[in-house]
Amino acid sequence: MTRIPSTLSAELNSQVEVISGKFLTIWAPPTDGDDERNLTLRCAWSARGQQQMTVKPQRSSTAANLHTACQSVSIINMDEQALLGLNPNADAHYRQRAMAYFEQLKESHDTWEVCAEALANNAYSDDHVKFFCFQVLEHQIKYRHGGLRAAQQQLIRETLMKWLQGQLMNSQPEKPFIRNKAAQVFALTFVMDYLTHWPKFFYDILSLVGLNPHGVDVYLRTLMAVDAEVVDRDILHTPEEVRRNTLIKDRMREQVIPSLVESWYQILASYQQSHPEITCQCLEVVGAYVSWIDLSLIANERFVNLLLSQMSVEELREEACDCLFEIVNKGMDPTDKTKLVESLCQALQSAGFFNVDQEDDVDFLAKFSRLVNGMGQALVLSWTKLAKSGDVKVAAETLHALEAKVPLLIKLLVHEDDDISANVVGFCYDYLHVLKQGSDWRSSMRQVGRGGQDAIEEYRESDKLPQLTDQQKSNVEAIMLAVMKKLTYDDEYNFENEGEDEAMFVEYRKQLKMLLDRLAQVSPDLLLEAVRRVFSTSMQAWQTASFMEVEVSIRLLYMLGEALPASHGAHFSGDTAKTSALQDMMRTLVSCGVSGYHHTSVALEFFETVVRYDKFFLVEPQHIPNVLMAFLDQRGLRHSSPKVRSRAAYLFSRFVKTLHKHMNAFIEDILTRIQDLLELAPPENGFPALLTSDDQLFMFETAGVLIVNGDSPAERKQALMRSLLAPLTDAFRLLLAKLANEREEDRQAALADCLSHAVGFASRTSKAFSNKQTVKHCGCSEVYRDCLQTFLPALSCPVQRGALRSAVRSFLHRMIICLDEDVLPFIPAASEHMLKDCEPRDLQELIPLISQITAKFKNQVSPFLQQVFMPLVLAIFEVLGRPAEENDQAAALEKQMLRRSYFTFIQTIASSGMNEVMASQGVENIERVLFTIIQGAVDFPDPIAQKTCFIILSKLVELWGGKDGMVGFPDFIYKHIVPACFLAPLKHTFDLTDAQTVLTLSECALTLKMIHLKRGAEFIQYLQTEYLPSLQVAPEITQELCQVLQQPDVKVLKNYIKAFFQRAKL
Repeated sequence: MTRIPSTLSAELNSQVEVISGKFLTIWAPPTDGDDERNLTLRCAWSARGQQQMTVKPQRSSTAANLHTACQSVSIINMDEQALLGLNPNADAHYRQRAMAYFEQLKESHDTWEVCAEALANNAYSDDHVKFFCFQVLEHQIKYRHGGLRAAQQQLIRETLMKWLQGQLMNSQPEKPFIRNKAAQVFALTFVMDYLTHWPKFFYDILSLVGLNPHGVDVYLRTLMAVDAEVVDRDILHTPEEVRRNTLIKDRMREQVIPSLVESWYQILASYQQSHPEITCQCLEVVGAYVSWIDLSLIANERFVNLLLSQMSVEELREEACDCLFEIVNKGMDPTDKTKLVESLCQALQSAGFFNVDQEDDVDFLAKFSRLVNGMGQALVLSWTKLAKSGDVKVAAETLHALEAKVPLLIKLLVHEDDDISANVVGFCYDYLHVLKQGSDWRSSMRQVGRGGQDAIEEYRESDKLPQLTDQQKSNVEAIMLAVMKKLTYDDEYNFENEGEDEAMFVEYRKQLKMLLDRLAQVSPDLLLEAVRRVFSTSMQAWQTASFMEVEVSIRLLYMLGEALPASHGAHFSGDTAKTSALQDMMRTLVSCGVSGYHHTSVALEFFETVVRYDKFFLVEPQHIPNVLMAFLDQRGLRHSSPKVRSRAAYLFSRFVKTLHKHMNAFIEDILTRIQDLLELAPPENGFPALLTSDDQLFMFETAGVLIVNGDSPAERKQALMRSLLAPLTDAFRLLLAKLANEREEDRQAALADCLSHAVGFASRTSKAFSNKQTVKHCGCSEVYRDCLQTFLPALSCPVQRGALRSAVRSFLHRMIICLDEDVLPFIPAASEHMLKDCEPRDLQELIPLISQITAKFKNQVSPFLQQVFMPLVLAIFEVLGRPAEENDQAAALEKQMLRRSYFTFIQTIASSGMNEVMASQGVENIERVLFTIIQGAVDFPDPIAQKTCFIILSKLVELWGGKDGMVGFPDFIYKHIVPACFLAPLKHTFDLTDAQTVLTLSECALTLKMIHLKRGAEFIQYLQTEYLPSLQVAPEITQELCQVLQQPDVKVLKNYIKAFFQRAKL
């Protein structure tokens, strides 16, 4: 085992010439007889308390050897021309040359050594060249370390130490990005060599750097890089790397961690005044390592007092907070954790840190609130563990300690800075959870003295509301008020152009909502009363109140709907106290006039709340007209804000769907008022429409719901529906004619977009129909047939085919559902048009349409299917056969999806009992189709398609495999289907550990079972005497398989087939 010799380390250390002063403990590598954990070395220290050391190179035999080693690396000079390309301002030629040179050095066996020489001798002053050299070394260590000679591995270690020695002599440190890269290379070398060639890695570094600030900086950066390589859980590692990292951590705990901790203490104690940035680095290191080292090394009076003292140093306190957070977050015994948190809290409180009202530094408070959150959650976790274990005394003490932190929690929760508030939401949520459980626990504890362990479990599982103490009630009320206050928008929120800050506040509101929901579980009565009080006060003076105050009061009412859940939204039945309060608030909301408050946030919240509590209007329907008017005028659909108009369109649709039975008297008035909102906006119209096309979809659906569900006779419904759709069809004809003559592509796209919207609007109205209110029952069949007549010519439009065909296909899907047999006359012509000049996506979307027709009408469409079957299949074959670029993944995916659609289509026909559709295609065509199914089952590594193919084969065997089946099909079974059932699972791409593939194998087994059911003993004999022997299957296995095939239990067969192929693939 080799490493940098102790003599070399001592030699390097001896080059530090001491100028004056006091003694301070630093660390050196042990020699024989030394205790590695406690070895210290005395170093002179400046009387002024600052390091004053210079490094003078002294030529000695060891230093000379190192120099010789570095000099003898290579006589090859670096390519200076290529290095010019490293400059960010270099031209493309030099940059390309630099990249080529980098690749050359990375892949060379020894040329890379010039980079080691350059670093060891500080040959270049250019930062980009230094970084380049470190990158080359990094590549060698990371990807080629195992292939390096021992001398080359030693060279890397010596180069790093020589470079580090150079840092001690430099008056100025390297740029941070150089130091970071150097630290990464140190860490990679450590990971590769620590367990074998460099066990004294940290001792060698520490003995060299002493307390030189430049050296300590690199040492700390290296520790963080080691943490990233070995500990960081966010980085994915292979199982081998995980095992290696575990060994490294175990070895470090055993041999070096105590010395590292001592070094951290010395750095923290020595540099907090002179080099606060280094102290902050050290605090970060402690926080990173504390998660996996022995906590007693850090969580002791000496170390914690030092950390607490640094909480009072302005430059250090944020990092000190983070460090203490990591200590508190460390897993440990719950009793010990409670003691640790309490001692920290007492010290922090004594130092005045709990007086957050007097602290102006929000950055520090953000860190401090995170620490408080960590301490609070640690106490909650300790209480939970102690309560479960039955340790009554300590659990009670922990609960008392927890509740003592609630005043501080509330101060931070209500802080005007949302980041500070958000940091303690977790603690607050967990505290409320404790309150929910706490009274049950206390009751349980009283039973323990009477041998009532069973009672503990009974109380734990109890779902009744907790009985709160007066103090807890006070805490809950304070948290409620804090949440209500923090839910309020500030006046800088930009409602019309929401950016990152606004998005963060929306997320923060979601966290507050979680607290509100938890408050409802702890004390629903308190919450209901608090919301009612705030809401009533605000609504009484909404005309003079700020929008923030009005919005949050309505928002609280809205939030109650989820916080106090009800079955199917039945908030106005059941518990009288709750229903009475909600009913009073809703009555106030819809009658006080607040819907006229013009601010965007208030308008949105009003309509959201009205729709959330739409069941209120079933109880008090007299308020429906007022709300309808609010939707229809400038408060809703004609509001100045596009956001309000858009949301109002959606919410109006929901409102009408729920309450249309109470709107019969207003239907035609509503349709008249929204008529201008239902107009198709032509592309040449330069004026922006009030609603977008997406919003108009909801408006057309709403109009359809009103017409279909009204009390009018069928004739009137037909007239109303025609008046709704006729403007669309009229506009469609004009626009389609324009599109056919338009030559400008952008203009074509705009016209096609408008035409698609017209079809989409008509389609959306059909969603109003139901099983009770059918198109035929409402007398609207003729209206929709006219729409079909108008829209179908778009399928033959020579331009913008994709958009138009997609829109018309969607409409056809709806008409198949709504018109029933009335749609059938339109299908042949539509299919013929859609099969012309097909793209993969066209076919992929057409096949579900044909499958829908097949599944719905079955034998009624058999003649049509017999006619369209081969043209459709041939179109699919043609598209699948088109050549594509080898690396074109999008084209490959399109073909895969089309292939799946094709197999699904064949499955639909076979499963619908229409075997005559395929049987009528002629022998040659049938064979062609059958071979594609065999190919899909065996050759394409797509388990979804394979599964479908085996389902088809099984169904075809059922239809044609018997004595009265298709002539020649039994021969096809033995020549092709049986081999497919064995060859597909034997493919290397057939992954038996994949769930989807296992489903495919099950269908394969069912196909074999179906063959046996249809061919009987003949099939068993074929397997025994011909097929399985041809696969060289052992006779006993053949016999076993045949016996299982003949058993009635299909599950046994599926399990056996899986085991059969698992053994075959070993």
